[in-house]
Amino acid sequence: MLNLYDTAARSVRELALREPGRVSIYLCGPTVYGPAHLGHGRATLTYDILRRYLEWTGLDVRLVSNITDIEDKIVERATREGRPWKDITTKCETMWFRAMDGIGVQRPTDIPRATEYVDQMVELIGQLVADDAAYVTDDGVYMDVESVDDYGALAFQSLDEMRAGGGDREVKGAAQKRHPADFVLWKFKADEPTESDPAWPSPWGAGRPGWHSECVVMSLGLLGEGFDLHCGGQDLRFPHHENERAQAVALGKTFANHWMHNGFVVDAEGEKMSKSIGNVSNLLDLIEHYDPRAYRLVLLQSHYRSPVKLGQSMIDAAVNALAGLDSFARRAAGVEAVAADPAVLEAFRAAMDDDLDTPRAMALVFDTVRAANALIDTQDAAVGPLVSAVLEVCSAVGLELGAAGDDVSDDVSAKAAALDKARADKDFAAADALRAELQADGWTVETTKDGTSVHR
Repeated sequence: MLNLYDTAARSVRELALREPGRVSIYLCGPTVYGPAHLGHGRATLTYDILRRYLEWTGLDVRLVSNITDIEDKIVERATREGRPWKDITTKCETMWFRAMDGIGVQRPTDIPRATEYVDQMVELIGQLVADDAAYVTDDGVYMDVESVDDYGALAFQSLDEMRAGGGDREVKGAAQKRHPADFVLWKFKADEPTESDPAWPSPWGAGRPGWHSECVVMSLGLLGEGFDLHCGGQDLRFPHHENERAQAVALGKTFANHWMHNGFVVDAEGEKMSKSIGNVSNLLDLIEHYDPRAYRLVLLQSHYRSPVKLGQSMIDAAVNALAGLDSFARRAAGVEAVAADPAVLEAFRAAMDDDLDTPRAMALVFDTVRAANALIDTQDAAVGPLVSAVLEVCSAVGLELGAAGDDVSDDVSAKAAALDKARADKDFAAADALRAELQADGWTVETTKDGTSVHR
């Protein structure tokens, strides 16, 4: 039984499923106007780990994660650069998925794009206007937050305590708003649409949807009412998720059953950051300069609700830890495949079911690796179940081990074989020379009683 912290309830509670054996999840996806940054990586990796674990337990997971392909920042960039807005979104979406593939994030089950759902957004806004939960002003259509009795449930504030508007994604200076917290549902386009600044028709005038209406339409449209889990970064809790929820509640619809939010990536002083670790400014840089599994390991060793102080030392430690795990996987390659140790799997499941306690799960992995390493050379019968447990647990959280991608050439393999022959002939000078030559070419050389292996 998986228990997760529910932001709305402010407590850890069971993730109750609408349909036995099936999990429905909505993850707020990217606004495609630039490269994916480190904060995006934390969110997508967190929920990739959750999804993989749920599937490991035997559940059928449907993960919907949207693409926001029309929004102020897209229009601003397209206008500034004199480019069609679709050119921006198409290229940035391609970059997004290249980054996601690079860090090993599985593709969502469904990837709806906001521009594919504009008609449904117009329909939803029309229903809100008809119910007097929304109203028309000179610059757009606004949600009347006072029409929602519990508005602020995710913000942990009353209406009077909330700041006006909703951040830099909102239309500013709407003097006709009934309440300062009212947010825009439809933004009027005052002049003619252009390739950089498009518009869609609506009963109230040409324009484009507000950000908060996009996700409520796509989540309900694809997952239906009362879906199991709505998730995203802590920065989306308010106003975005609160405003999604408000629209559904105002229409009498049952929205998400459970709300999950991951913590920020922060710098050494604890300030929220999206990028910049040395020579790394975004996820594609991270993939280029480091083992792409390193970020996943960093997050696995941190609780998802806690801030992560991501710095050079943390990435370096993860790279070194991965080298140790890969070395173990290579040493264990000759161990006969058997059923995993049930005690290890039970402890893993207990950790993950306790609010996705991945730090405890990874401590279990490293403890099991140490125990198995001590038994490999002795060929003790107990080693097989431990090796299988490590490999199964790592696979369950998306951490693949081994020397994948080393691409050992025939020439390098021949040098490793020559090194072994030199050692067998007791020509240690030749063996040392071959080892030094391989290491100079960037190979890690490991010699055991079974022979020499090389890897990056």
